[in-house]
Amino acid sequence: MKLGLGLIQTAFSANPTIDLDAVRLAEDLGFHSVWAAEAYGCDAVTSATWLAAHTSKIKVGTAIMQIPARSPASAAMTAIGLDALSQGRFILGLGSSGPQVAEGWHGVAYNRPLERTREYVAIIRKILERKEPLQHDGFHYQLPLTGSNTTGAGKPLKSVAHPNADQPIVLASISPGGLRLAAEIADGVLLSFIDPNATQDIVDRHLADGFAKDEARCTREEFTVSTFVSVIVHDDVSEVQAMMKPTLARQLGGMGSKGKNFYAEFAKRMGYADEVDQIQALYLAGEKDKAASAVPADLIDLTNLIGPPARIRERLSMWREAEQRGSLDMMLITSSQPEALKLMAEELL
Repeated sequence: MKLGLGLIQTAFSANPTIDLDAVRLAEDLGFHSVWAAEAYGCDAVTSATWLAAHTSKIKVGTAIMQIPARSPASAAMTAIGLDALSQGRFILGLGSSGPQVAEGWHGVAYNRPLERTREYVAIIRKILERKEPLQHDGFHYQLPLTGSNTTGAGKPLKSVAHPNADQPIVLASISPGGLRLAAEIADGVLLSFIDPNATQDIVDRHLADGFAKDEARCTREEFTVSTFVSVIVHDDVSEVQAMMKPTLARQLGGMGSKGKNFYAEFAKRMGYADEVDQIQALYLAGEKDKAASAVPADLIDLTNLIGPPARIRERLSMWREAEQRGSLDMMLITSSQPEALKLMAEELL
């Protein structure tokens, strides 16, 4: 099992900071990668650049750079620069975000997001491969751009830099269609959270459909399935669950609208439909404390590793079994506790 360090908290903090001590410890322990996030505050690229500059061995990824926030060429240029300056340690993590952020924050239409993602990645690949000047004629992107509101001076261009044509690209997704697309066009997928006992369905159904495409980029063996897991060493499990409930309530109730919340839809497919409906209703009504109280403790416990070290070791067996079944390759640990990072490294590396 590979281990990554997920710094999701930097995306939501009022005063974004990065715990470099935790990052350096993860690097020393042999973690595969460290990941920077963005929401509608601090961007992932700034954090990823900071991480790359303060490390020397660990890979640095974005989880994720929002597709609506940047043109495909801008994302490609970012990858070219970060990969070169980090000496090949950069992983380009992309995701479509959701309609509230895309349209409310970035001012970009959210319609047909899977098609946008396919075009976006295809354009980035063309730029990185540098085989010919860039041209693309799609639903979302036309390069060079023409039309009544343009100068007509646009021309196909080729990158003046000589990038890594094999730059890893991973996609964040938890929807069936997004999983199929990731398996078809990307090098890996980033899952928000999972039930480790039910990962086989993700691989055998949705990802398998993508791998089966004639033009699929990877086989299952070449593809990396990753998920975020909070690991918190603490004697009182219920206290940790109570501490984590507001975060999950925000994901299930507030990160999207009533009709379009991918986290809520994923949790419903996990068997928590009634609970999610209640959480959403309370959260969207402004009753965030009640929404947090409605989060099932067993959902938190199922998707994370919390408690005393002995309990974490015992429950880690579920995650090992997911790896042995071939349905999980990397756990992205969201924790800055030295004892948590050391425990995971001792058990899995």
